[in-house]
Amino acid sequence: MDKSISRRELFKRGSVLGAALGIPCFVPGRVLGAAGAVPPSEKIVMGCIGIGSMGGGHHRSLTRQDDVRMAAVCDLRRTFRERAKQIVDQRYENTDCAMYQDYRELLARPEIDAVLIATPDHWHALVAIEAARNRKDMYLEKPIDVHVAAGKALRDAVNRYGVVFQFGTQQRSDRGFRFGCELVRNGRIGKLNTVVVGSLPGMEFANQPLEPEPDPKDFDYNMWLGPAPWSPYTFQRSASRAEGSPGYWMHIHDYGLGCLSGAWGIHHIDIAQWGSNTDDTGPLEIEGSGFVPADGLCDTPITWRVEHTYANGVRMIHMDSRHTEQEFPQFVTPTLENRGCGILFIGSDGWVIVSRGGVDAQPKSLLQTTFDSSEPRLPVSNDHKRNFLDCVKSRRQPICPIGPAVRSDTICHLDDLAIRLGRKLRWDPQAELFVGDDEANRLLTRPLRSPWRL
Repeated sequence: MDKSISRRELFKRGSVLGAALGIPCFVPGRVLGAAGAVPPSEKIVMGCIGIGSMGGGHHRSLTRQDDVRMAAVCDLRRTFRERAKQIVDQRYENTDCAMYQDYRELLARPEIDAVLIATPDHWHALVAIEAARNRKDMYLEKPIDVHVAAGKALRDAVNRYGVVFQFGTQQRSDRGFRFGCELVRNGRIGKLNTVVVGSLPGMEFANQPLEPEPDPKDFDYNMWLGPAPWSPYTFQRSASRAEGSPGYWMHIHDYGLGCLSGAWGIHHIDIAQWGSNTDDTGPLEIEGSGFVPADGLCDTPITWRVEHTYANGVRMIHMDSRHTEQEFPQFVTPTLENRGCGILFIGSDGWVIVSRGGVDAQPKSLLQTTFDSSEPRLPVSNDHKRNFLDCVKSRRQPICPIGPAVRSDTICHLDDLAIRLGRKLRWDPQAELFVGDDEANRLLTRPLRSPWRL
């Protein structure tokens, strides 16, 4: 045996073999030491990249896990780094947690097994690809990135290096969403013909141009821009290019797609794909419209309605929730807590709607459905981050691996392009290219500011 191989690396390699043979590989802590304890050598050593509002919540949750040792944190804001380190140091009662401003330095550390990535959207793929190259398992916040080419490049990297990938579409780890999708996939509503996705509309910020200001001393703004086009730093409380309200930058097209994708839409599109059993494909045609502000910083769709046609004839309609309850009254029901937002599956014999506010169906008897052993069931996860950590150990696929993640993410981009181009688009889901439309195909990728590249 090569003595240069660490116990952790040996454990990981053994887990890969065990998973392939169907042999459980994780040895409970009580077998190795004190009851319920996890030996330090068997803990998952983690780092967090991006520890603002969303990433900060993930960081705190992961730090509390008994089988995780949080070893490093990375952010472009000094105050965020210091706050995250303090949380870790208090948890472990030492000062070992390292702070980084450059994510590449964190990813180069050989002892780190896995990372949480929760940077701004336009950075997601570049950081995740570098993580894969360094053979780090990863939990990536949604969306994958701001253009289709980035998702395809990340999928290639994840598959090439064999790392565990979990996408942050946590609704797959919710019993209600899983139950609704199983009703559809087992034919309880008859033949599926229509799927309606209701997402929160874009936020209507005070959309006024801002005067440039000097870059702040404790924030690396040039690095924050990264691959995006250069623009001067601006700041005005809730209206800022990079700071202020956590959601503002998402509505600037250079950095996100707004609620159409990363801020909300990707969650429900992902469940629509899951319930329709189309995780490995996409639509053939996309056509729709939406309102995109033409003044100020924010330039992502505020309202929209986009139709998709699949090879099996199923029609999927993605629209903002202001309009779903007007067009589809099923979204307005006492059973659901949030109006207009969710996924409605309509079949020949009934319908089912799932949302974060609950599950409803027609006929109502569907809500009491039990499945027998002969019927196909979806994989079970009741905690998205726990599912990821367990898969890091077992080397099995998490509940939302890279393949379905890229497919769902791509649909959000197709919607954005259909709105902006204002015409019907034909899509080849196998080639992942538009059919006979050079202009649309050029928009599947975005030029990256030097020196960044996929």
